Amino acid sequence: DHICLLGSDTWKHQKRQEANMVLKTKLTQALGIKHPIIQGGMHYVGYAELAAAVSNAGGLGIITALTVAQPPRGKEALRDEIRKCRTLTDKPFGVNITLLPVGVPPDFDGIIEVMIDEKVKVVETAGRNPEKVVETA
Repeated sequence: DHICLLGSDTWKHQKRQEANMVLKTKLTQALGIKHPIIQGGMHYVGYAELAAAVSNAGGLGIITALTVAQPPRGKEALRDEIRKCRTLTDKPFGVNITLLPVGVPPDFDGIIEVMIDEKVKVVETAGRNPEKVVETA
């Protein structure tokens, strides 16, 4: 093990190189993010804190609707989580809807209503073709 000390000129040059390493793609430009990284929905952990952390780091954080919009508060819990995320980041984030069949069908209409009311700009779907859900929106 050793320590490498950089002179101030070398340090500035290295920092300029790192700044130039930002990868601009159609995705980063369309979503307004720094890095082409999308968190994806993650059941049981996709809350505002994680979504905001990913967004603040330059990716696109995602709130997982089916984790948040559970009874008894349902869609209103999702609304609160979206608003909480906005207090934690000023960067873009989205909401995931998982469309897999489950024992108790989620309130897709309520989830979509909240996303529209709250002007969520990015919706990620998973599980199957979202055509039927999109038609209702």
